[in-house]
Amino acid sequence: MVQQTIVPDSEARGLVARLPDVPRALALLARFDRPIGWWLLFWPGAWAVALAGGTRDHWPLLLWLLLGSIAMRGAGCVFNDIVDRDLDRQVARTASRPLASGAVSLRTAWIWLVSLCLVGLAVLLQLRLHAQLVALASLALVAAYPFMKRITGWPQLWLGLVFSWAALVGWSETAGSLTVPGLLLYGGSIFWVVGYDTIYALQDREDDALIGIGSSALSMGSHVRGGVALCYALALALWSAAIWQVRPQGLALLALLPMALHLIWQVVTMKEDGADPLAKFRSNRFAGLLMFLGCLVVGSA
Repeated sequence: MVQQTIVPDSEARGLVARLPDVPRALALLARFDRPIGWWLLFWPGAWAVALAGGTRDHWPLLLWLLLGSIAMRGAGCVFNDIVDRDLDRQVARTASRPLASGAVSLRTAWIWLVSLCLVGLAVLLQLRLHAQLVALASLALVAAYPFMKRITGWPQLWLGLVFSWAALVGWSETAGSLTVPGLLLYGGSIFWVVGYDTIYALQDREDDALIGIGSSALSMGSHVRGGVALCYALALALWSAAIWQVRPQGLALLALLPMALHLIWQVVTMKEDGADPLAKFRSNRFAGLLMFLGCLVVGSA
């Protein structure tokens, strides 16, 4: 039997490890030690700016989207931990999180959450009104996400709605309104998120089953590889349609080839235990860059 490697969420590394106790605990609560989360939140917005042809004229928007991704991903993690603090104590990977372990009080966590949201507000104010309204529409989805694992076996689908929202914001701000290509880009991103987060959820299958919470990795059962492959195929199909709407040329679709090859590699080489699920999940930071470069080529042509 292969021994599964559990990587706890409270590992302090790099600069975070050098912080005093309280700042370090707050940084861990917002997952500042794990930048993969904010990159995955940022990339769909960056894709939208690039595909809409706004990289040159709207390059400051990319920086604002990155700052907003860091702040709001942190806020989302804090809120998730507030809601899940009792469940987190029952899962090996999450038992040492600051709230679950008692390193941070509930009151301090709420203050930290509000502080991060204020940074998000500063980013929101940089957008035009219609993009602000699109961004604000995501708040209900964000607030509901921590409860999805308690009421559905597919919380990753809800996460896809949340983590892809920057595509709608970036497209609205760059193109001036929500049009078909932006919606298709958003739809593809949803399936990308479901795919990579199903891989991530492989780490917690046993604990999730024991405490009775849902995950797509459990719902797919023995068909995880096929399920992830289907999600990635749907993502690529929707992204192809988005690119075709912007530039209806077969050659333009070749911009998706590097991303497609990377996703195929993930599926073909994926192992369902050990350290591989986390490694494959983290590789989506690079996948996001490949997709950005493809959108940049098409949007700038």
